[in-house]
Amino acid sequence: MIQTINLTKRYGDLMALANLNLEIEEGDCFGFIGPNGAGKTTTIKILATLLKPTWGEARIAGLSVGPVNARQVRSLIGYVPDYFGSYDDMVVQEYLEFFAAAYDIHGDKRKQVVHDVLDLTDLSYKIDAEVNSLSRGMQQRLSVARVLLHDPKVLLLDEPASGLDPRARIEMRELLKELHRMGKTILISSHILLELADLCNKVGIIEQGQLRFVGTTDELLERTRGERVLHVAVADRMQAALELLKAMPGVSSAELQNSHIRLALEADQTGPAAIAQQLVQQGYALTRLEEEKANLETAFMRLTKGLVQ
Repeated sequence: MIQTINLTKRYGDLMALANLNLEIEEGDCFGFIGPNGAGKTTTIKILATLLKPTWGEARIAGLSVGPVNARQVRSLIGYVPDYFGSYDDMVVQEYLEFFAAAYDIHGDKRKQVVHDVLDLTDLSYKIDAEVNSLSRGMQQRLSVARVLLHDPKVLLLDEPASGLDPRARIEMRELLKELHRMGKTILISSHILLELADLCNKVGIIEQGQLRFVGTTDELLERTRGERVLHVAVADRMQAALELLKAMPGVSSAELQNSHIRLALEADQTGPAAIAQQLVQQGYALTRLEEEKANLETAFMRLTKGLVQ
């Protein structure tokens, strides 16, 4: 549904995008993640037909994104920028009807479509409110309502949760989950990995205009995982168990922490089954064996600092 082929954008000596090759399937919710200035907004603006690449190509539903196909591409996409703007003194209904008219939606159909998108975004009760009086979270939901008027297949969302309070972030996330369930293909950018971890089925990490990773969050954790950490406890003789585990091959460190042993294992050297077997064979009653979940933030930092190739 979305494809980029060696997509590159230069601003003078600054390389904003460097040979970006990306493929997003129909129905994907794709999280585009990277530090500020990584190239996320540049990519989205090119896909939205608002910016020309220096070289390379972008495609939406098989159509090459460019001047020749611009109108066709725009009918397929809904673009939500990272800022919100409207004319002074415009109310919500006027705002949506203005954009519906721009998409050649008229008469009774326009009124119905406006009410439908307000229902979907839970803004019906604000239909007569001035747009500029809405909270930041409501304005962002209204911005999503605006791009749904013509029922696009693809949504391009640039930092839609930026500046939102915790409640508004949750509401935005639930709205995007509903749009994903409706079959929309969604590209959503953020500089916060955890914000998108439970929303997107795939993520791409970009840094300095270069794509560092594409896959699921599980694949990201697997790629960036160094040591495996286990929390182990036995019924008695904890100190002796600690010394036994320290001497095992593949154990890089072991230490007592409150009522358990924190065990760090070298990657691919040993695992929980071997630890359990050794303890049981030596007569210990195992009361806890739990693997510490990998940390997405740590994985992101390792990858964007170039620690994983």
